Amino acid sequence: MVGYRDSMPSDTALLFMQHRRALVDYATRLVGSRSKAEDVVQEAWIRLHAAMLEQRTIAEPKAYLYRIVHNLAVDGRGAVAREGRIIKAAEVTEADQVSFSGPTPEGITLYRDELRRLQQAMAELPPRTRIAFQMHRLGGFKLREIALHLKISVPTAHKLVVDGLRHCRNRLEWPAGDDTAP
Repeated sequence: MVGYRDSMPSDTALLFMQHRRALVDYATRLVGSRSKAEDVVQEAWIRLHAAMLEQRTIAEPKAYLYRIVHNLAVDGRGAVAREGRIIKAAEVTEADQVSFSGPTPEGITLYRDELRRLQQAMAELPPRTRIAFQMHRLGGFKLREIALHLKISVPTAHKLVVDGLRHCRNRLEWPAGDDTAP
């Protein structure tokens, strides 16, 4: 009968199985996550079982198990808080080391070249197309306002803006976009 006796759950295993759900619920309230709570409860069971194997006398195993869960949960929250503070400190240190002094000389040169090429492309446009394009893209005017200014219809103003945009994209070799929506 030794085999049968060995396969029977111990008192601590029965205690754990009876209270596992309540322990997980308790730990979930403490750590804020069910999956973390499951880990805490599993660790608590391992510690209780180890204590029993060491032949320690535990007067109230259920209370002891809850105490272990509580301590592990609190220790876990403290570790998470410490990690958060360490990460924040590292981010601040890295941010302090990076200084932004504005655009680089290379960037300024590239943007100036791009602007010059855009001005050349716009100069190639017919006058009405250039005016419509500039009003819309640079001045923020609505198609209705452009149409009133140029004494044309709104669809014609839309076509002029799209034509100007398409021409500039081609000349500057910008990636194609939705040329129908100025």
